[in-house]
Amino acid sequence: MAAAKEAVVPVEGRRNVLVTSALPYVNNVPHLGNIIGCVLSADAFARYCRLRGHNVLYVCGTDEYGTATETKAMEEGCSPREICDKYHAIHKEVYEWFDISFDIFGRTSSPQQTEVCQDIFLKLLDNNWLSENTMQQLYCNSCQRFLADRLVEGYCPTEGCNYDSARGDQCEKCGKLLNSTELVNPKCKVCGSTPCVRDTDHLFLELPLLREKLEKYIDETSLTGSWSQNAIHATNAWLKEGLKPRCITRDLKWGVPVPHEKYKDKVFYVWFDAPIGYISITACYTPEWEKWWKNPENVELYQFMGKDNVPFHTVMFPSTLLGTGENWTLMKTISVTEYLNYESGKFSKTKGIGVFGNDAKSTNIPPEVWRYYLLTNRPEASDTLFTWTDLQAKCNNELLNNLGNFINRVLSFIAKPEGTGYGSVVPDSPDVDSHALTQSLAETVGKLIDQYIDAMDKVKIKQGLKIAMAISSEGNAYLQESQFWKLYKQDPASCATVMKTSVGIVYLLACLLEPFMPTFSKDVCLLLRRTSYSHICTYL
Repeated sequence: MAAAKEAVVPVEGRRNVLVTSALPYVNNVPHLGNIIGCVLSADAFARYCRLRGHNVLYVCGTDEYGTATETKAMEEGCSPREICDKYHAIHKEVYEWFDISFDIFGRTSSPQQTEVCQDIFLKLLDNNWLSENTMQQLYCNSCQRFLADRLVEGYCPTEGCNYDSARGDQCEKCGKLLNSTELVNPKCKVCGSTPCVRDTDHLFLELPLLREKLEKYIDETSLTGSWSQNAIHATNAWLKEGLKPRCITRDLKWGVPVPHEKYKDKVFYVWFDAPIGYISITACYTPEWEKWWKNPENVELYQFMGKDNVPFHTVMFPSTLLGTGENWTLMKTISVTEYLNYESGKFSKTKGIGVFGNDAKSTNIPPEVWRYYLLTNRPEASDTLFTWTDLQAKCNNELLNNLGNFINRVLSFIAKPEGTGYGSVVPDSPDVDSHALTQSLAETVGKLIDQYIDAMDKVKIKQGLKIAMAISSEGNAYLQESQFWKLYKQDPASCATVMKTSVGIVYLLACLLEPFMPTFSKDVCLLLRRTSYSHICTYL
């Protein structure tokens, strides 16, 4: 039996990078927009950091509490726990197929989640950052229950939006955070009846009182951490509107119980406890979790998510941690994607629109192709569009005609028997420094490597991939200009220089493309009889 893999913990003297992906809801199969929006983008960055020789922990898991899970359980006629077990396994299988390199893919419905979440709550309570208030909430007489956020839908009240399927906590169309009582013409999602308004007592996080601490953190970190512009804009919009006390409890059964006598029949609001899931999942991974999460001097936290999750990670979550008074590792960099849309509209499982994780697998298109396409089409500054035509074009023009063509020309020529090639042995060449064309290529590629590092360090993932592919284009141009097929007979020394240099570019591409297409890179390294990229970090 193989020995258990040793847990990754921070190491003194090394750059320790903690990477999190937004925790996907457990109530459905992830679609391509979900995958590029968080888990795949975070994976590319985590792999890049490992390539650089950094000490990396990549954490993710399914977000399992809240009304979304209760609603799905009602739809499928089973318990919330059964829903969580079923869809956690589906998510795990999809991400494994996409070759996502989590160090741990956990769950929020764990004893560790309850322990960490309740401990944070009690510290907030002790530090007087919580308040009690009576609020009005929608109540369904037919179901005999209060309707939590996701159990009600209606028209968005925001002027100019009027989206007809806004949830009780947020409008997916305009992104505005809502209270369920603000919805126009609300309906119970369980039975379809019109709810009434009743009073109910709840606990609130006093964001206005935490504003000074929060703004100091945001001002310092958004600049030094190179936050993506959409994250800065979304956060500033929230602050400009004015922070209000945020309710952190819900009238539900499925969630972390509130450790308070008066509120013992309530659970925590999912957006209070879900980000705490990053911490509790790490606690499931290692008992030394505090070395990651209470060690801001030695750990850099990078968080990846879609744009609809921004305020919860830049306002709610840091405010919660700041309010405890403890030395938490707060987010350094946030990388936010816009939406990936499908052909002519949004992905929708209920309407059968889009490509979902299990669909991608059934196409027999390799995961490397999906990874490449999604990362080249990553919606970093604006929404992007998935189309089958574009997928085919990128596969043919970029993967086959550029990258595949270059590698095939180099390795197939070297593999030819002596007399027409090199018998699968890379030729030696002492004259590289005096070969003008090769020196020109070296200068160009050197600049591109610097640009690649700069882009990836700043989490400009799409740009990093584009630069790596530009090196492949330079390799193709180098081969063509050298006319190596003529040099083989006319100038063997120059041909050897061109071929040896080209093999080096092939290996370089395998290294630089590993964050994006890891299986491809592994296969190329095997062809080159290289087993790892361990020494490449000295050059990056």
